[in-house]
Amino acid sequence: MDLHLTLDRSTGRLAVQVADGLRDLVRRGTLTPGRRLPSTRDLADDLKVSRGVVVTAYEQLVAEGFLVSRQGDGTRVARTAASPPPTATGSAHRRVLRLAAGTAAGPVDPPGIAYDLRPGKPDLTSFPRDLWAATTRDVLRDLPYAELNYPDPAGTRRLRTELAGYLARVRAAVTEPDTVVITAGVAHALATVPRVLGEEGHRLLAVEDPLAHQQLPLIRATGIRLVGVPVDEEGIDVAALARTRARALLITPAHQFPTGVVLSPRRRAALVEWARAVDAVIIEDDYDGEFRYDRDPVGCLQGLAPERVVLAGSVSKALSPALRLGWAVAPPWLAHRLRAARALYDLGPAVLDQHVLARLIATGAYDRYLRGMRRRYRDRRDAFAAALTRRLPQVRVHGVSAGLHAYVELPAGTDEAEVVARAAALGVAVEGVAPMRVRHPGPPAIVVGYARLPERRLAEAVDLLARAVAP
Repeated sequence: MDLHLTLDRSTGRLAVQVADGLRDLVRRGTLTPGRRLPSTRDLADDLKVSRGVVVTAYEQLVAEGFLVSRQGDGTRVARTAASPPPTATGSAHRRVLRLAAGTAAGPVDPPGIAYDLRPGKPDLTSFPRDLWAATTRDVLRDLPYAELNYPDPAGTRRLRTELAGYLARVRAAVTEPDTVVITAGVAHALATVPRVLGEEGHRLLAVEDPLAHQQLPLIRATGIRLVGVPVDEEGIDVAALARTRARALLITPAHQFPTGVVLSPRRRAALVEWARAVDAVIIEDDYDGEFRYDRDPVGCLQGLAPERVVLAGSVSKALSPALRLGWAVAPPWLAHRLRAARALYDLGPAVLDQHVLARLIATGAYDRYLRGMRRRYRDRRDAFAAALTRRLPQVRVHGVSAGLHAYVELPAGTDEAEVVARAAALGVAVEGVAPMRVRHPGPPAIVVGYARLPERRLAEAVDLLARAVAP
């Protein structure tokens, strides 16, 4: 079959343009489920690009679940890829939720800790103070006085518009300003969405096992009951999920916390099928989806099933958790409920910081800042992994090269709690995985956050950590 794709060769990133064009054709129904695509060689010839450009685009869309590729059968549009766009009249029984990892504040810094490797915090010394201050001055100079009134409970129209475009461009989300609700971080969404689901009759929320244990009090306070579903090398076990009888799920598909795995294309397709079959809601926690170092980030799950998924994100990992700025992209019926909840409980979010973030996105300053931080965190992860290989070859680092943490599996038989305690005594703070498990046991492991320390100090910390693992 012939495909009409328009490429702007002056802007580069041709593989991204090809992937975006194909994704759009699938979403609009031009490419229907099961339709076979041209071979990579044929499409490359048609577009006058290298074959590698098309291979990269196909691989990206296979990873996101839009395409499937089988030897002898070529590349086809996935059966689960076509989904109707969100509509303002969508029935209240069509829902999908997915929220957050690492959302709650961590414990107070323990005494005697020289190397804080606990996960969940960005490099706070990199916060762009001058840029934020200058943009704040610009906003205060230009902002109409009417914008200083009580805000729209869903957030300022300016920020919701900029976020809708940004999330579509960077995370392949399907959204518009009216389906975006500004939150006080992902934690706020975790405290609100399950409560709304409870009002809709949901009594059970499935969660990944293991997961960020700081979330548990937030979610349990909503009154909904949690059930853990095991995670393996492909992500959440969808067959085990189906056996729970839950119709709501909290998941971190782009970079599971804490294991670091990415939800596989096969599991993405199965998860969407499960959600449609049982009329489920998925809460997608996109807590560090912008930080992928070995390839372009995999598109969000919400892009496959926008009528069933709530995409929750924030700037807590990208900029600072102190800003308390986040968002929930929800199906229209649920976006309306979340807006009403904000109006009822706190009248809506603070206005000025919303306008500052909106301007940073609009001017490209936010993208430029993220590119710089992506390079910095990649260097730190590489340094940490190299130090582990040198000093602790007996451990295994799970997951992809992404995010701000690493899941380190300890040798079989290791006492995980003892390792954490010995490391703390040596001045290194790490977290064990056992407290993050809901009900399914697993091998001893620790979670290490490498974002806050420069390369030299990471190497020093690993030297001490080696003494804690093998005293």
